[in-house]
Formats: sequence, C-alpha cells, structure tokens
Amino acid sequence: MQRRTGVILAVVVVALLAVGIGAVTFATRSSTLVAAPPPKPAAAFTYDPAAGATGVNPTAPVSVRVANGTLNDVALRDAQGKTVEGTLADDRTSWTASGRLTYGVHYTWSGTATGEDGNAAPLQGTFDTVAPTRQLRGVLNIGDDRTVGVAAPIQIQFDGHVDDRAAVERALTVETSTPVEGAWGWLPDENGGSRIHYRTKEYWPANTKVKVSAKLFGVDYGGGVYGRTDISSSFTIGRSQIVKADANSHRLIVMRGGKQVANYPASYGLASDPDRNTRSGVHVVSEKFTDKRMVSEQFDYDLVEKWAVRMSNNGEFIHANPDTTGVQGSSNVTHGCINLSTDNAKAYYDTAIYGDPVEVTGTPVKLSARDGDIWDWTLSWDQWTGLSAL
Repeated sequence: MQRRTGVILAVVVVALLAVGIGAVTFATRSSTLVAAPPPKPAAAFTYDPAAGATGVNPTAPVSVRVANGTLNDVALRDAQGKTVEGTLADDRTSWTASGRLTYGVHYTWSGTATGEDGNAAPLQGTFDTVAPTRQLRGVLNIGDDRTVGVAAPIQIQFDGHVDDRAAVERALTVETSTPVEGAWGWLPDENGGSRIHYRTKEYWPANTKVKVSAKLFGVDYGGGVYGRTDISSSFTIGRSQIVKADANSHRLIVMRGGKQVANYPASYGLASDPDRNTRSGVHVVSEKFTDKRMVSEQFDYDLVEKWAVRMSNNGEFIHANPDTTGVQGSSNVTHGCINLSTDNAKAYYDTAIYGDPVEVTGTPVKLSARDGDIWDWTLSWDQWTGLSAL
C-alpha cells in the first residue's frame, strides 16, 4: 500500500509538472503575437496658392509647408528658370517667398523633403499670376528730399481712368513727424487720367517731415486694370510763408512764421471786368520763372514778364510789370495777375517755393475748379472729405 501510494504521488507530481510546463509554453507563444509598429508617414505638402491656381495676385503670400517631414531644398521658378527668393524656416517645415512675383507668369515648384518614413518626396505643382489687360502708372508731384510750402497738396496723377477708387485709396498712407489731420480726395479726371490729392484740414505745420507711400502694384483698379508699380516720397514742409493779398488794399503782404516780412504796393485785376478779376480764395504757388512769356488772344497781348510766380493754372501770376508801377498801391488795372515793381517782384520771387499759399480777398469772383489744377483750398473741410472714396 505504501509503494502504491508513492507511485500515485509520483504520477500526480509528474502531472502537475506537465501542466506547469504547458502553462509556460503558452505564455511564451503569446509574446510572439504582439502587433508590429505602424509604418512611419510620408511627407505631405500644402501649397499657398494651391497647386494649379490661376489669376493669382502677385502680391499674395506664397509658401509651401510640409507635414511629417522636413524640407531639404525648395525652388520656385518662372518660365525662364529665374528663381524667386525665399526663406526656409529654422525647423525646415516651411518656406516663404520674399521676392516679388510679376504679372502674367507661370511659376513652378521644385525641390524635395524627407518624410518620417525616410523617403524623399518631390515638391511639384504650378500656379499662374493674373495677366492685367492694362497697367496704370501713378506719378507723385513731390519728389524725395524736396522742401515745400504749408499749403502743398500731395497729388497722384494716373495715366488712365481708375474705376475702383476705394481699392486705390486703401493702398495710400501718409506719415508725419507732427500729428496732422488730412484726407485724400478724388478730383475730376485730368491730363488723361484720374487724380487724387491729399490735403490737410489746416495748413501743414512748419518743418514737418512727411512720408507718403502708395502700394499700388497688385491693386485691382477694376475692369482688368491693375497698378503698375509702387511709388513713394519723403519730403519736408518748410517755413510757413503766407501771402495776404487784399485787392482792396492795393498791397501784397508777406507773412513768415506769423510775422510780416514784406509789404509791397500792388495792382490786382480790374474789378469792373469779371474776365480780368483776380480770383478770391486760397491760391497755391506751383512754379516760377525768371522770364515768362504771357500770351492772350482775348486781350491781344504777347509779352515776356520778369520774376513770374504762378499761383493758379488759369494764368494768374505774381510778377513784375514796369508799365503799372505808377498805379501799384492805388489802382487795380491788370488782366488778373498781381503786378509788383521789378525790385519787389524779384524780392518776392526769391522767397517763394512750391506750396506757398496766396490768400486773395476783396474781389467779386471766387477761385473755383475751373481755374486750375490746385483748387483744393476753395472747399470746406466737409466738402473735401466728401471727395474720398472711403
């Protein structure tokens, strides 16, 4: 009985060992069934503008971005193979164009990126910029580093008609060293195209530094017409010189910095003839001549006058006229100009600059839009701001 019991125990132990061995074997087989890691992703590109885009504005942002990888090299080329300058981000996941595109050009991407899967992926795709039916040029009236008077308007003359004036006006900025209230106003088309002026509410503060920028390239003027190029200028407002020209006083007074610096006998336009009146209103000095030929078919004269300072585009000047010296200071006999003696005209001529105001008063006919290109100051501030397209 004891031997049989021992045999039975031995069988049980063997059985238990067999079960244990089986359990270990099963656990070992389970570990071999763990799923393999997923494959790493390939590089994926996002283009701006989208690949295949057409009619793209050349000022629009241009970039390419890669997900699941890094950029090795990037090139954006035009049809002639010229590359557009750009900057690769520090983390090499994006590239942004810094060079300007041009109108009507087919651009092509090239380069590669390495994905997380270790494989190189090519950049590819194209886009086309808009091709205008016409490009308009704008010209500023005041060049860099000039010094102008306190009534000088900023003028932009276009060489064609602008339909979308609001779009153009939004592209214009004026920065000043002294705070100034001013506004842009659209005047009737002249000289073959649209024109816009910037006028301050009051005269410019003396010695103000001014920078005007017109970011016109890429601006849609409407009807397939676009801006040709950006323009800008930096200039200075000079001393404040204002001419007080009261026709009834028969004098011409020059104020500089708020103080009177000259008081000249003068003769103004003949008041009894509306065609010969000097126009009342704020005129603006636009140009000057040591010798100016003046011709009038209406009044049958052809003369050369000395020291002529133009104050409007309707033929009004401040100039020397020896023939009226005898009545200067007592009578108004001219055809609309302001006559001074030769010495006084020369003295005034030497001080006058573009943009100086000449405030004519005491005559029955008002300066108006019919009288020339700078009639900005004939309007009230409310009237002027009403000329804005915005």
